[in-house]
Amino acid sequence: MYGQPPAEFIEQVRDIPIYRDSVATGRFPVLEKPEIARGFPDNWMTPRLAKALAEGEAEYVLSTGTNHARMQIIRPPYFLLHSYYRLWSEHPDIAFTWEEGCARVSLTTVLATEHVARVNAAKRGARPDPVPSLHDRRLDGRTVYLNLRLDPASWERADVERMVAEVHEARRAHPRGRYHLDCSGYHLAHLVLKARQWGLWEHFPRPASIVHAYEYTPVNVRRFLERHFDCPVVDLFGSTELGYLYYSDRHGRYHPHLDRMNVELLPVAPGSDIHSLIVSSVRNPYMPLIRYRSGDCVRTLDGTPDPDRIERFCGREQELLGAGALRAGAHGPVSQGDLDDCVAGISPAVFLHRLRVSGDLEARLSYTTFDSAPLTASAAMELAGAVGSLTGRRCVLEHRRHIPVGRSGKYAWLDGNR
Repeated sequence: MYGQPPAEFIEQVRDIPIYRDSVATGRFPVLEKPEIARGFPDNWMTPRLAKALAEGEAEYVLSTGTNHARMQIIRPPYFLLHSYYRLWSEHPDIAFTWEEGCARVSLTTVLATEHVARVNAAKRGARPDPVPSLHDRRLDGRTVYLNLRLDPASWERADVERMVAEVHEARRAHPRGRYHLDCSGYHLAHLVLKARQWGLWEHFPRPASIVHAYEYTPVNVRRFLERHFDCPVVDLFGSTELGYLYYSDRHGRYHPHLDRMNVELLPVAPGSDIHSLIVSSVRNPYMPLIRYRSGDCVRTLDGTPDPDRIERFCGREQELLGAGALRAGAHGPVSQGDLDDCVAGISPAVFLHRLRVSGDLEARLSYTTFDSAPLTASAAMELAGAVGSLTGRRCVLEHRRHIPVGRSGKYAWLDGNR
């Protein structure tokens, strides 16, 4: 499918090799990740970019690869961080913690911590330590990373005590001891549960604002966080290559932050009201992306492809039930958000959940709960029936005490769509 980006965007990509044919014909196809990588970096190279790379104004980085194959990109140094800081400083609910100079304490995947430690070690001309110090986990004067383990469920008491102590240290710079907590919603929920289990919750300093920004945060996890923290809890949506595009307010409503960006929505399948996010962005001057398929799925308030009516972000396109070899659900493709709504609508007790489908007939929903107890028989029966109706398969439930995190440090919601 071809489309036309804004005219001012076309002028900014006219000399980039990957876009030359499209500029000449006026036909811009959807830009897929494999096409970005084909011939990289020559397909992006211009005299301006070569000069920026030589002078350190642009750098090569890899996307996280937590939801797709890692992709090499070119961007200004600290591109994503600056995007985060700008949105934090302008957000109507949490700008006050930016203005106060609050430290940003980040609790997310261990891959993020390891990246910061590698960068700091490289600056010293050294190898990163196997267990990086707090100093080596400091991204800049404002941000420090906490997590040192792949699976937050494996945190031991010593891990939680260390993280609580490091939060205390980070907040000392503020005259009133306030700080901003940046997190994966899952990781913060694990920390709350562990701190309560070991009697450390009363020692955990409460943040003045919270952002979860690293992966899809389930409804029940967000409810859990809002119940335990008396401060704004907001979501930022974005990616390594694009920066941040949308933010939620403290009530969960999404708002655009489309500086030098344009968004289109395309149905993931004919007749589906799940839409693929197509982004044109010149925010990164060295690698502008025109009609780029981010891989993210959204739903709108009325089911139409109107980007002004985006209601929620509902997971990754390649992780849809129905995107691979397995049949879609009873009413078309099923997203992570669809299953999440199904679960949260029946029981707020479910913490983690993972769906495994076997062909076209069977599905198994594994789940954990916040209190580690299985669902009641009636709730389990209701949930199995609802998941069965959603997926078009007979569903059985499996209560588990542990669902392991993936190698990326994130949780997969669908097992078997590969």
